[in-house]
Amino acid sequence: MAIIEWTNEYSVGIQSIDQQHKIWIGLINKLHDAMRKGEGKKILSDIFEEIVAYTKTHLKNEEALFDKYNYPDTAAHKMAHDKLTKQVSEQQQEIKEGKTLITMEVMSFLKNWLIDHIQNTDKKYSAFLISKGVK
Repeated sequence: MAIIEWTNEYSVGIQSIDQQHKIWIGLINKLHDAMRKGEGKKILSDIFEEIVAYTKTHLKNEEALFDKYNYPDTAAHKMAHDKLTKQVSEQQQEIKEGKTLITMEVMSFLKNWLIDHIQNTDKKYSAFLISKGVK
């Protein structure tokens, strides 16, 4: 059972970014499924590392588009990205050190951040990038 189902309301209207968001959702669902199945700490930690790595890749891709097309709200958007990167990196380190476990609280954080970010932050750049020919 997925914790997040892709719907068109999450679409930013840019196919390449929507596809990246779908991959991100898939990784979060993969972590959730492993957690529900009671998979071991090693498997959960590996999946979480995959999420952290993909998060950084996706955010860099967005930021490259902002820089290429001089998106006017780049600074604020990058601040949101930096905050997320710091948060997931800290959680990753705590998991590695055994200070915290992957729990529903962590899952809720990932899910809520992604949905909120897509709907309230990413959708702000949609029209701008689409007007520049980004598909």
